Amino acid sequence: MTTTTLTPTGTPRPRRAPGGPAGTRPRGPAGTHPRTSRPRTLPPHTVFAERLLAVLSGERPVHWMLGHTVGEAYEQLVRIAPETPLRSLGPRPVLRRCSVQVDDDRTAVEAFATIATGARVRAMAFRLERGEDQRWRCAAVELDGLGTAPRPA
Repeated sequence: MTTTTLTPTGTPRPRRAPGGPAGTRPRGPAGTHPRTSRPRTLPPHTVFAERLLAVLSGERPVHWMLGHTVGEAYEQLVRIAPETPLRSLGPRPVLRRCSVQVDDDRTAVEAFATIATGARVRAMAFRLERGEDQRWRCAAVELDGLGTAPRPA
């Protein structure tokens, strides 16, 4: 917060909040900078779990996943997402845990996640495949058994 006070000559002088000017970092003992670490990069299965959660909760549209899916995965999302099965009347659904099983040649990942939607815990499974361009893409998605086969009309 910045307030203005007058100097003895009557000119305004900005007054800064405690902690120094904006953009400065706090100093550690003896005037040294505290240790900083690089931003933590999330593993691909966690990134995809968050992306799928955003689509299945209605926070993002299905077409947001167009470049991130291959094969049947996009069609599975098209079938599941209109019902926004992870939408909750309370707080936003959150990813509680995401685990992974990697195949031997490290080109595919089977992931499973638990998602808290209010008081309820839901299960989500998905498969990631690494393309020739070394990018991971979602190849299949399932939520509480939804998404494995077309539902009857």
